[in-house]
Amino acid sequence: MTHRWDGITRSESLSAWAVKARHELADRARAYDWDAVFAVLAEPRNADWMNAARLDGTSWYAPLHQAANAGAPVEVVRRLVELGAWRALRTADGERPLDIAVRLSHEHLREVLTPPRLIDVPDHELRAVQEHFHGLIRARVGNLVDEHRLRLPELEVLLERPRDGAHFSVPGMYGGFTFTLTVEDDRAKLTTESWMRVVGGSGQRHEITAKEVILVEEGFV
Repeated sequence: MTHRWDGITRSESLSAWAVKARHELADRARAYDWDAVFAVLAEPRNADWMNAARLDGTSWYAPLHQAANAGAPVEVVRRLVELGAWRALRTADGERPLDIAVRLSHEHLREVLTPPRLIDVPDHELRAVQEHFHGLIRARVGNLVDEHRLRLPELEVLLERPRDGAHFSVPGMYGGFTFTLTVEDDRAKLTTESWMRVVGGSGQRHEITAKEVILVEEGFV
């Protein structure tokens, strides 16, 4: 299962129906109306927004952050996680859901919100890989990143579901970046494929480590 990194921050980047649904999801989560949150996410075209923050907002609170803030029942938090909520996803202030729950003394959520690190990558190495990845994205579609004020993928979230990988859609690119994190020979390696659907042969596959970015294949559809 590939999860979606939702980098959309502006209403102008989405269609009218998507803006309406995204605002409804954010409103329901902020009101701690969990039945309504799950109803919104049950719509097939909304399922990828599990980790989406409010459009045009500044806090970057996704539904799981709101659940941590509310001290929601463990069953609610567990269901959000099972649906794909990232426990390592950070707010604009750098807080994970766990950090919010601990700060507000919601101790009953500590265990369920603690993100597992299923692969061992030192923080400094992960940051270096991420910086190279962001550089690659900007090299390919930097104008679109700036135009839409996109939030670029943060690789920390992959540590809890490394086999799944993630996809980052870029408005106007008609494609995006799919990426997976592994550890080989004690080194973190991010493998990413990017393409533009309307441009034949635009595909590129890169392997990224803390030291370098290598183009390993080019020209596929």
